[in-house]
Amino acid sequence: QKLSSDEDYGLPRKRAKLSPDDQQSAASQEDCEPEACQKETKLTGSRGAGGLCASTLEKLKGFTWATEPTDTQREERTTDSVGSETCDRGSGVRPQVDDQDQHSYKHGLQNTEEEHEEGEEDEEEEREESSGLAVAKQGVLLSKFANQGGGGGRGGRGGGEEEEEEEEEEEERRRRRRRRRRKGVYTPLELQVIELKEQHKDALLAVECGYKYRFFGEDAEIAAKELNIFCHLDHNFMTCSIPTHRLFVHVRRLVSHGHKVGVVKQTETSAMKALGANKNALFTRQLTALYTKSTLVGEDVNPVCRLGDVEEGACGDELLDPPNSFLLCISENWDKLKKQLTVGLVAVQPSTGDVLLDCFPDGQSRSELEARILKINPVEILVPSDLSEQTHRLLQSITNASAQADDRVRVERRDRAQFEFPSAMNTVTEFYCHTEKKASRCLSSVASMETPVICCLGPLIQFLQEFNLERVFRSESSFQHLSCRSEGMTLSATTLRNLEILNNQTDGGVRGSLLWVLDHTCTRFGRRLMRKWVSRPLTDPQSISERLDAVQEVLESDSLPLTSIKSLLSHLPDLERGICSIYHKKSSTQEFYVITSSLCRVGLELQALVPAIEAQIRSKLLQSLLLDIPKLLDPAHSFLKVLNKKAAQMGNKTELFSDLSGFPVLQERREQIQTALDEIQDHRKEIRLTLKAPALDYITVSGQEFLIQVKNSLASTVPRDWVIISSTKTVSRYHSSFLVERYKKLQQLREQLLLDCHSEWINFMDEFGEHYHTMKRAISHLATMDCLLSLAEVAKQGDYCRPVVCEDQRQIMIRDGRHPAIDLLMGVQNQYVPNHTELRTHLTNDKIRTT
Repeated sequence: QKLSSDEDYGLPRKRAKLSPDDQQSAASQEDCEPEACQKETKLTGSRGAGGLCASTLEKLKGFTWATEPTDTQREERTTDSVGSETCDRGSGVRPQVDDQDQHSYKHGLQNTEEEHEEGEEDEEEEREESSGLAVAKQGVLLSKFANQGGGGGRGGRGGGEEEEEEEEEEEERRRRRRRRRRKGVYTPLELQVIELKEQHKDALLAVECGYKYRFFGEDAEIAAKELNIFCHLDHNFMTCSIPTHRLFVHVRRLVSHGHKVGVVKQTETSAMKALGANKNALFTRQLTALYTKSTLVGEDVNPVCRLGDVEEGACGDELLDPPNSFLLCISENWDKLKKQLTVGLVAVQPSTGDVLLDCFPDGQSRSELEARILKINPVEILVPSDLSEQTHRLLQSITNASAQADDRVRVERRDRAQFEFPSAMNTVTEFYCHTEKKASRCLSSVASMETPVICCLGPLIQFLQEFNLERVFRSESSFQHLSCRSEGMTLSATTLRNLEILNNQTDGGVRGSLLWVLDHTCTRFGRRLMRKWVSRPLTDPQSISERLDAVQEVLESDSLPLTSIKSLLSHLPDLERGICSIYHKKSSTQEFYVITSSLCRVGLELQALVPAIEAQIRSKLLQSLLLDIPKLLDPAHSFLKVLNKKAAQMGNKTELFSDLSGFPVLQERREQIQTALDEIQDHRKEIRLTLKAPALDYITVSGQEFLIQVKNSLASTVPRDWVIISSTKTVSRYHSSFLVERYKKLQQLREQLLLDCHSEWINFMDEFGEHYHTMKRAISHLATMDCLLSLAEVAKQGDYCRPVVCEDQRQIMIRDGRHPAIDLLMGVQNQYVPNHTELRTHLTNDKIRTT
């Protein structure tokens, strides 16, 4: 007899008939012993319906197989058919995914082909198991009926238990099969993530989903490991999430471990989406920011403290940033004729706008390159893919010098074609040809740079364009040459290391170095300038004398201007990073207000001290710095006057501008909103007449505005075209058809106002950026004052004296000299023996004598 499919549970549809031979065999065994009959019954599970005893046949003669399944079987078959339909839909009508998406999924988001092959193998195994199970089930059921006749109670109970176990196993197989079939079907969000990941393969993507940011696939596994958060399987991908208000914390942690992090945000709102044709589609999302160690610029990763916290000196978020965050690019050019290697170098700090460049020959040891890397102290380095082995070993030793992964330099290899001169020159030409701003570098001045420098500048422009930070290269005043003698003395890597100028040789930290002794600055921008001073000492006698005069006056004078400037500097945020963030148009309203209010406060206080500065300050350097700062900061006042302080501190862009005379678009949008509000308020008269309630007014519940509340006992008076919004046991709340239309329009106008305010905010920061160079110069003056005050503070601590600079003699004479760092480390209790030192070059033989 034929067996039916798996869906019929292995049972025949028609009545089971015994063959004549079976009937004769059964008749001959009618008088069999009970034990023999029971023995035969036990074997029916393996040999089918043959060889049954007479008592069993008597029971089966009146038995008819059911042609229709029971209710339970019908329900199970329906569930199985739904699962089969889902499987067919997933395997045959799967959403179309292009080759690029499949390629990206193989590298962390999907293994579709392998899973499909495994699924087919599993299905074949299941079909074989189902066939075997059908035969086994038939035998089990026959055994059950045989046991009912003469098999005894124990045999019947054993068959029932075995049947239940088989049904449970089959149900488990069905569940596993349905899970496998669903696995290949992607949700719209997953398809969107696949497309975004294909465009940004080298970044960890944090995707905004409502009130949290989610990571998918391999990104989720990496993020969960670095952030120590839970990661789980959701449909097709592994996923983990972080709350929106902690984005800046987690992005910084991922970046500190050397990852490139991308932030994907929703670019649509619900009200604006309802206007479009795709109102039922998924929210559109796009990459809004990319972050690495050197590009942590923007409101997502740079939250600033409230103004009160800054004034109290309790701004903890400022300490998260390293003193320097340079991005360094290196190129190598081999001259076959001269058989000499020329190294090009360009370093940029997007957070402050500083650009350093140099071109120099170097040997096999790369000592010149090492010296410049130690001075710059980059956090990220870009190199070509075919970097020489000697340079690679140098960078590897520098990277491994840090004991902690957070402090290690991130090295990224780029395509060699970007470092070729023709490609780099095309990039530079295209970039500067589109520059129309004043004070920008003209193309001719850039084209006159050395070839190795151009080979670095091109890749850097391309790299920063991914982050929207390329604007820093348009500033004429930002470029500085490292090898220029007017900038100071050039110290070799051996000198910097052995004399412990910037770091100690014990653990690589700052403690115990010369920088540690001299750095008593109280601002972040002053600390960065002090590092430059220490790594590049002055060589011009006149500049040295001017700096010594300034330090001596700060040390000896108690004038009001110097006392006031000390107090001002101790309560300032990082102004240099702040104005650069505004220049890149990535600043938040809170940061903008803190920076502009601080600049205005400094300008006003120094402006009030101008008479005292002119009368009491004798040093030309100090006088020029203090008198120049108020003039340079004057434009900041006009920007601060426009802002609403409370709205700026709360980040409310719709109420940000207190004076809308300069924003006609916002004025028009506000008038439209007010018109819609007036129409809604006037509609109350009609509502009161309809409900016969003269005192009725709108209420707001759970953020839902303009609700008409009616008691349930008066529900018969409510027109049929009104829409019920919410209800309780006693009252119901409605929107009339007029309110439904007008409230929808009002919501759209409000969201459009938010978009208009964001656009005007970007333009507002762009206008402030026109004064960027002026503001930067004023902040540079403040940093110089901070460094001079720091040197004066050092002079107060020990028996220091002012050195005498001899322009016509080349000699160094020291009396009772002590190493400043060792003197501080040993303390007062341990005695340090001073030394006399004398170095002269006008004698016949140079002499070095110490006593």
